[in-house]
Amino acid sequence: MSTTGTTGTTGTTGIPAPKGAARARLRLRLPGIGALFVSPYVLFVTAVFAVPLGYTIWISFHRFYFTAPGTDIDTPWVGLRNYQDVFSDPVVQRSFLNIAIFLVINVPLTVVLALVLASALNAKLPFRSFFRAAYYLPYVTASVALVAVWQYIFGADGLLNTVLGGLAPDPSWLVNSSLAMPVIAVFVTWKQLGFFVMLYLAALQSVPRELYESASIDGAGRVRSFMSVTVPGVRHATTLVTVFAIITGANLFSEPYLLTGGGGPDHASSSPVLVMYQKGIEQAHPDFAAALGVVLVVFVVVLALVARKFTEKGAE
Repeated sequence: MSTTGTTGTTGTTGIPAPKGAARARLRLRLPGIGALFVSPYVLFVTAVFAVPLGYTIWISFHRFYFTAPGTDIDTPWVGLRNYQDVFSDPVVQRSFLNIAIFLVINVPLTVVLALVLASALNAKLPFRSFFRAAYYLPYVTASVALVAVWQYIFGADGLLNTVLGGLAPDPSWLVNSSLAMPVIAVFVTWKQLGFFVMLYLAALQSVPRELYESASIDGAGRVRSFMSVTVPGVRHATTLVTVFAIITGANLFSEPYLLTGGGGPDHASSSPVLVMYQKGIEQAHPDFAAALGVVLVVFVVVLALVARKFTEKGAE
């Protein structure tokens, strides 16, 4: 005779099965279902990122050459020779200095402007949808078209120099070794600002309105509410924006390539990725470029981890 109990239905052994048993079996099956859903993305990441990165690391420890399909040549092991060449190359050293200057300007400017604009666009104001689209438009516009506009503005005979007259810098903005990289940093900030504004707008939706009401009752003005409610409320979004800006900034390529004709003047606007292209493709030294790529990956990972630690300090 089967036995029933208050905790569940009778099993095949006559012992009441607890209600949590079915949930436990479901939890055991969920990892397999989850793995099935994420497997396409895992395969994509493996094929597009992991395998090329592994092959790049392998190339960086060998003397490697580009060859025609089907051609078999020796690729001898050279150990750390390629890395020694990378660290001793003055152009590489200058490119990392350039990217440091770029990030010092671009990342804080991106975070501050994106958060301020997102807060303004999150409020009720006329033509809010128009302004949101207007800020996002440069992000989805082709870089070549935008570069043409900025060359017209910052060129030697451009609009800005015409307005400044005798106050214009000499040499001009994009051929000035001190001003070329700051101009590029401002350009990239303007171009990508709409994307980061959208990230902050999404984060602002999760900040309770009651916090602003409480701050107002306590006598806080707009600036105080912004610093005490908005900034802590979107801290995790700030981490995302900071890390994303660092990653995209460290991979800078098209802007210096197009704006300054390939990193000029005298490599003053070269970036590590641009040097990788010049060394690996134009000068046919893919092993050097691979070693530089590995160094850049380590640099970006370390910098992103430090930035994440700094931006999340004091959270919760």
